[in-house]
Amino acid sequence: MDARAVPSQQDRTAPQKTPWGLLALLMAMTGIGPVSLNMLVPALPNLISELQTDIGTVQLTLSLFLLSLATAQLLLGPMSDRFGRRPVVLCGLSLSAIASLVATFAWSIELLIVARIVQAFGAATGVVVGRAVVRDLFERDRAAAMLGLVTTVMVVAPMFAPTIGGLLDVAFGWHSILLFTGIYSLLVVIWAALVLRETRPARIPGASFLRDARALFASATFYGYVLVVAFATAPFFTFIGGGPHVVVTMMGRSSAEYGVWFMTNSIGYMAGNFIASRQSQRFGVNAMIVIGLGVEFAGAAIAVLALAVGEHGGPAALFLPQVIVSVGNGMLLPNAIAGAVSVRPQAAGAASGITGCVQMAFGAAMAQAATVAIAGAMTAMPLILIILAEVVLAGLIYAVLVLPRRSA
Repeated sequence: MDARAVPSQQDRTAPQKTPWGLLALLMAMTGIGPVSLNMLVPALPNLISELQTDIGTVQLTLSLFLLSLATAQLLLGPMSDRFGRRPVVLCGLSLSAIASLVATFAWSIELLIVARIVQAFGAATGVVVGRAVVRDLFERDRAAAMLGLVTTVMVVAPMFAPTIGGLLDVAFGWHSILLFTGIYSLLVVIWAALVLRETRPARIPGASFLRDARALFASATFYGYVLVVAFATAPFFTFIGGGPHVVVTMMGRSSAEYGVWFMTNSIGYMAGNFIASRQSQRFGVNAMIVIGLGVEFAGAAIAVLALAVGEHGGPAALFLPQVIVSVGNGMLLPNAIAGAVSVRPQAAGAASGITGCVQMAFGAAMAQAATVAIAGAMTAMPLILIILAEVVLAGLIYAVLVLPRRSA
């Protein structure tokens, strides 16, 4: 069932002016998860010595955080459909703030891990409910344009959070990092309490939460959009998994040089997000998905050709085509998300939660697969072929599950 067949009251009355204040709040909410995840990374060596543990155990503060961030969305999305966006946001982000402050005073690695799991559970609220709020307030194509701005924070945060975390760790110790994230979360909670109104659409007479959920889960179009999100954004995670080995081990470059080159991917993704924010309403969700897939395919194909022709291009031969892939990714992602949460607007929270969880879980799996594939390779070709295959499969999924039922 297409979202345009049952437009909500907000769809019909949504203002055309960009609500920058609301978007800033949604970006701040969305940023709590990636900031909390990445800011602690530089402090891991100090955690090992101060809490008298080992690297494998300390790594759980990251891996279990990410797992909790992904799985929590499956619960928080439907809860926001059932109880409303505002109460779920305020409760979830408050939980994240409290867990951050508890983690600040953790005296054992076990307590820190538990606190980080709870912190991630609450932080997931910002990601899943933020997307649902955008869909509540805007029709599908306009929502894609707004999501193009909101999702930018998912790339900006990993660029700068580790640097800030490293500075705090050096100056004040690892406790200060968790204190920082706790205060940040608390400020966002206060901001949301003052500004965020309830946006969940009013129920259509005769409708129910369970009925809306069943209609969502019975839609092949919904699964199509979700799988397009997963496969089309997987190249980013695949590159994270295999890129360092290619640049540092195969090419003999430093990790610092890798970090500088990796920023080009983030710039490409932000450029794609900017294009989506400007053009999604003009061309429509489905057209932007097709264009984004085409750009991603072009970048992956160029990378394959570059490696086939010669192996001496250095990091530029690897990263510059990947920038093109990232631009297509940035164009596609907000539109595919908007498509997923628009299949059944009354269940936008559940749709947002499922989409986010599948995206993160599949991305993590592809990052691990890339690490395995590139481990015994002599060139970066296995990594690039995986990326190309992911883009091709995303296109096939779109053609089979979404294209026959599309409305734009």
